[in-house]
Amino acid sequence: MGEKVTIEIPKELYEKAQKYIQESGGEFKSVNELVEFVLNELLSEEEEETVFTPEEEEKIKQRLKSLGYI
Repeated sequence: MGEKVTIEIPKELYEKAQKYIQESGGEFKSVNELVEFVLNELLSEEEEETVFTPEEEEKIKQRLKSLGYI
């Protein structure tokens, strides 16, 4: 990633993150690394769009039709 910026979080949350890092067995080296990972995961989930195969689309259409929606 590119240029870095500073963010502020409550000290209590920071301490919880530190404890999580210590107990996780070295998956993350710092609170910054953990926060960056969590934000990336959260924001990438929002960007993902569900894509259906043509067969799945047809099943969905048939189901909606049987329910009276189309």
